[in-house]
Amino acid sequence: MGDIVDALVIGAGPAGCASAILLAQAGWHVTLIEQSEYPRQKVCGECISAGNLELFDALGIGEAFRDMAGPELSRVGWMGSLALLAADFPACSAGAYAYGRAIGRDRLDGLLVERARSVGVRVLQPAKVRAVRGNPGNFEADIERRFPAKSLQTLHARALIDAHGSWEPAPGGSAIRDAGTAPGAPAEAPRRASDLFAFKASFERSNLSPGLLPVISLDGGYGGMVVAEGGRTTLACCIRRDRLRACRESMPGAAAGDAVAEFLRRSCAGVREALTHSRQLGRWLSVGPIRPGIRVDRCDQAFRVGNAAGESHPLIGEGIGMALQSAHMLAGHLRDQRPAALDPKRTRQLNARYARAWRLAFAPRVRFAAAAAHAAMQPQFASLSHALVRRWPALLTRAARWAGKTRHYIAASKQRMGHEHA
Repeated sequence: MGDIVDALVIGAGPAGCASAILLAQAGWHVTLIEQSEYPRQKVCGECISAGNLELFDALGIGEAFRDMAGPELSRVGWMGSLALLAADFPACSAGAYAYGRAIGRDRLDGLLVERARSVGVRVLQPAKVRAVRGNPGNFEADIERRFPAKSLQTLHARALIDAHGSWEPAPGGSAIRDAGTAPGAPAEAPRRASDLFAFKASFERSNLSPGLLPVISLDGGYGGMVVAEGGRTTLACCIRRDRLRACRESMPGAAAGDAVAEFLRRSCAGVREALTHSRQLGRWLSVGPIRPGIRVDRCDQAFRVGNAAGESHPLIGEGIGMALQSAHMLAGHLRDQRPAALDPKRTRQLNARYARAWRLAFAPRVRFAAAAAHAAMQPQFASLSHALVRRWPALLTRAARWAGKTRHYIAASKQRMGHEHA
């Protein structure tokens, strides 16, 4: 028989690492699997709102994050075909931090995985889950390791935590397949013109004001820019499949990222101004199609966190925040459990409670982001929004509140628990 652990966490992004750290701090024996080698950049927004920063303190990386991250984000902006508009970013409603900050995923993921190791998490990296068999309390996972030499080992786990990216196929095995999906069903959804593909590039010497977080409205897409650690500026966007096709047709033979970059410069005055004298760092990264939506209750054998549980449209920049919050939420449901008691019935009960809490916390945010994203991709809406924001800049401040940017997760969680126990 192979190794036995209390929890096997699949994916070492913010959600997976945070879950592993919190459970290890509660005395669980945890193994964390990550297929990529670090450090590496990733197509992902880099903003972390103020209400999430105390979660880093709870994870033990708060000071390191603050030393490394970019400046406080105290202004919110709107970029379209016309001039940039900006307003004050709303301060967080509670806690020690008023404004959020930005940091590259190469830096953040490195901090988190090293912290996981320091609290006793066994990290297998690079490694990949090839198959999962069994049930809660007695899972068997085949792990393919690629370092120091390629090998296959079987690991036994009482609980599975699925933290893989939403655009990646789920790790093998019916234990973490969506409920209702037949064995052998195709992993890919049908192609649609409305499918969104995400792109990201970094620049130095940009003209973007430090502390400004602008939203970019495009015909068939949306995006954002931010100054992160060391003055590095990130430009990220999501583009519809049909718009991406048009971009590539306008630049035959060009890479998709270069075609998207030209589209951004041509379509958005703010992007042109910000990048006038900049220098691109590395190549454009891309991924997709992304799948915004809620998936937390589609599986009752494995616990889902981060994008595996559900994600909002990246327009509101809450991906990392939701990943961290879902990990803390799941750990709150699991940390006082005896791992040896996690049989199928108990796991279903815990998963149902966790899914209800997840939906209560995140479903309104997911719906708001979907409505805002679809509107931002319409030229008519962009023109109307520019006119309204130009007259009433405070609309940007209000929209940031609607997107959850002032929400303090720990305070909200304590308030919710108080109502539950009242």
